[in-house]
Order: sequence, then structure tokens, then C-alpha cells
Amino acid sequence: MQNHKSAITFKDYLTLHFVVLIYGFTAILGQLITIHTLGLVFFRTFLATAGFFIYFKIRGISVNIDTKGKWQLLATGGIVIALHWFTFFYSAKISTVAISLAGISTTSLWTSLIEPFLNKKRIKPIEVMLGGVVVFGLYLIFLFEFNHVWGLALGIASAITGAIFSVLNGQFAKRYSPQIITFYEMFGVAITTIIPVLYLFFFGDSTIKIIPEGLDWLWIAILAFVCTVYAYSKSVDLVRIFSAFTFTLTINLEPVYGIMLAYSIFGEKERMTSGFYLGTLVILGSVLIYPMLRKFNV
Repeated sequence: MQNHKSAITFKDYLTLHFVVLIYGFTAILGQLITIHTLGLVFFRTFLATAGFFIYFKIRGISVNIDTKGKWQLLATGGIVIALHWFTFFYSAKISTVAISLAGISTTSLWTSLIEPFLNKKRIKPIEVMLGGVVVFGLYLIFLFEFNHVWGLALGIASAITGAIFSVLNGQFAKRYSPQIITFYEMFGVAITTIIPVLYLFFFGDSTIKIIPEGLDWLWIAILAFVCTVYAYSKSVDLVRIFSAFTFTLTINLEPVYGIMLAYSIFGEKERMTSGFYLGTLVILGSVLIYPMLRKFNV
């Protein structure tokens, strides 16, 4: 049997890094979009759900699954993922893209702690040790960026909810395709967020902008169709080409790309103290070394 790795081309590597670059761009789009975060999450998921529905129709893929599965996926999207995206984008809005991405970069290690709990497995000592290193990295950021404490806290909250739905999706993936899972979960987010969006529109403060205008529609369309539908669909293809180790390691570079993009676009607004970069380096170092340790069964 032919080794799948021998078929990997330079174009495949470029595509993989391009997808990670797109993921890193999501927080920047969140900064560019001027409407309230709830409106941002709703319109993103509504358009992405519509985009996936069209994709399914073109590919002739049925969206019908068992009733129990539908409710589980809708609930995961409507509660966990809705909180994940709200805290992620709101973190960037009240602080900076760099702060938000520093918080979200802890997702892999939160997953390593939450997965054994939800799946009733033993926590590995190396994961506890790396978790302690991440806490130290966060301490350095808090110490030097105390004025962004709420932004970082929300980024960490986003990472924790991201870890929860990643573990749940691992369970769902045994029964459903990744595209079906994402379709129903995004639909769940749209259903949940439309209620507060309608409340803010009809009864909220008139200064709160909830409906996109002008360039907002462009940024939200890019967020929905490029950063969600395209990037996710392409990542499903890529995970079949690359080993899980290579894929996970590369995806963990999202905060690096995101922070570099943010600085190149927003300039001085994204300049942080040396303590921030030191703390972020500690976190990213832990995140990047984790899959290597798992590969060698450390």
C-alpha cells in the first residue's frame, strides 16, 4: 500500500498554512466589523449556515440525521459555541487582537485537561506539567498587561469553551461527518443569538449598532464564507492528507500568524510590552511541544 505522506506536495503545505492564516485573520475581521458582537456572531453563523446548505445541495449531501443527534448538535452550537465565539470576538473588541489570540492559544492544553474528564480517562502527568507552564505564561501577561485583564480573561474563556466543544465534537464525529456537525452547530448558534439580537434591535439602546452597514457586510461575508465555509471545508480535505501530528502542530500556529497580521494592519495599537511577548512565547512553546511529546508517548 502506498504511503499517503509520499503524495504530499509543496502546494498541500502552502494550502495548509493558508488555511491557518485565514483562521488567524478572524480576530482582525472582528475588530473591523463595527456592529455589536452579538450581531456579528449571528450574521456570521446565519450566512455560514446558508453557505453550507448551498454546498450540500451542490454536492448532493443529505443533512438528515436522527432527532437526538440534531438536538445534541443544535444545543452544543447554541450554548457552547455561541459562548466561544462571543467571548473570542468581544475579547478583541475590548482589548486587542494580540490579547485575544494569546488567550485562545491555550485551547490545546485546556483540551488535554477537559478531555480526560468528559471521556472518563486518566490525566497524564505531562499534561498537568504543561498546564502549569501555560498558567505561568498567563501570569506573565497579566503582570505586564493588567489594563487588558478582561480582554485576556475573555480570551481564556473562549479557549475553555473551544476545548469543550472540541471534545464533544470528537464524540459526535464517531456518528456524523464533520460538515454535518458544523452545519447543525452553526445553525444552533444562529437560533440562540437571534433572540438577543432582536431584543437589542427593538428595545436596546439606540447607540448600539446591531445591523451591518456598508463594509460590515463585506467583512461578515468574508468571515462567513472564507473563514468558515471555505477554510473548514478545506481543512477537512487537508486532515485526510497530513498526519494528525502535522495538522495539529500547524493549526497551533494560528495565534502567531494572527498577531503578526494584527500588527501589520493596526500598527502601534497592537504593540504590547515585552512581558506580553514573553508570556505568549511561553504559552506557544507549551502548545507546540505538546503534540511532539504525545507523538513520542512522553
